Amino acid sequence: MRIGILGTGNMADALGTQWVRAGHQVLFGGRSPDRTRALAARAGGGAGSLQEAAAFGPATLLALPHAAVPGILASLGAAEGALRGRLLIDCTNAVGPGFVLTTEGGPGAARSIADATGARVIKAFNHLPDAVWRLTPPAFADGPVAVPLCGDDEEALETVAALVRDLGCAPLTAGGLDRAAYLETTTAFLIGLWHSGIDPRRLLPPFAAATA
Repeated sequence: MRIGILGTGNMADALGTQWVRAGHQVLFGGRSPDRTRALAARAGGGAGSLQEAAAFGPATLLALPHAAVPGILASLGAAEGALRGRLLIDCTNAVGPGFVLTTEGGPGAARSIADATGARVIKAFNHLPDAVWRLTPPAFADGPVAVPLCGDDEEALETVAALVRDLGCAPLTAGGLDRAAYLETTTAFLIGLWHSGIDPRRLLPPFAAATA
């Protein structure tokens, strides 16, 4: 599959590298040509502009700092429908100082992106840091990492589920795009725990005990 990646940071690097290894054609798009070329050379993909990456293939990963997203979408012509109907995977986290959501009181990040672009947005890969996605595969004692997917388009969900499996992970459909706000909130909570040195697994009993 041809996958365009918007961004040249850690998440773009981790996921893009894994998809190249899985046999996909990946085009990285960034604001800095030098940084983009360096990432492409390291990962084995191609390098281009943000506009080229957005139009590259049937799937596009949005891997930018959330604060930069509105400006980048505007530069891509989101208001003119440049991304309308396209599959856009949103792995951003709108988390500000104090590990609180910057979207609090309004639509979640994924919903805002969908409304601004008309794209078929799937929220995915946002709940864990890039270090986990760099593992080959991302699996631990309990098995492969489960990746929650939130979206309203069945075909788009199936496509992203296949990309999840290519990483060696297990896709977990978690509801429509309206559920993405809960995933974003949960992630902000988890980030706060991790930065406090607390293992979130201590909050949860074994599955059998929780469902008894």
